[in-house]
Amino acid sequence: MARFYSFDGIDGAGKSTQLQLFCDFLRQRGEEVIVCRDPGSTELGEKIRAIVLHADDSVSIGPRSEMLLYMAARAQLVDEVIRPALATGKTVVSDRFLLANVVYQGYGGGLDVSQLWQVGQVATDGLAPDLTFLLDMPEELAAARLGDKLDRMESRGAEFRQRLRAGFLAEAEKNDKIVVVAADRAIEEIQGEIRRAVDD
Repeated sequence: MARFYSFDGIDGAGKSTQLQLFCDFLRQRGEEVIVCRDPGSTELGEKIRAIVLHADDSVSIGPRSEMLLYMAARAQLVDEVIRPALATGKTVVSDRFLLANVVYQGYGGGLDVSQLWQVGQVATDGLAPDLTFLLDMPEELAAARLGDKLDRMESRGAEFRQRLRAGFLAEAEKNDKIVVVAADRAIEEIQGEIRRAVDD
């Protein structure tokens, strides 16, 4: 049975590590897994990713423009990668999805959260993950894991990351498809909880 999972959380929470281990687990169970990243994983998405995450200071991107760029990348990702994979019975695992857009541009950037969800419904054509794993940890612990080369989002500072964490947790309280996983533990413990959530 085709399934769609996403991983999210503040930068530095360990998404990449846990996503890779989770995909290994799914493949060991015999599932054919397609991994993607949002924004990215299509030609258009990668070009937009370069703009929203790595544009230099000479490029001004307003909050609504930023939000719509992310939405455009996601629309292409859904149409070109995710829906075709699900239609052929594959499991899709995405590094971020719509929840990230809502939290980063809503709770972090000050845009209206309900409007972001509405725009997101259009961008995704109503597609949502079966489960989203929200890797949660205190902002200062996550910040300590970030390297020196920060992208546009990572460089917005501690207060921004605190708003993000609060936003992620607020959305998780409203949605039982978002599984909050404490990420300030051993890698094996975190992965075990993720795998149990899938089995449940």
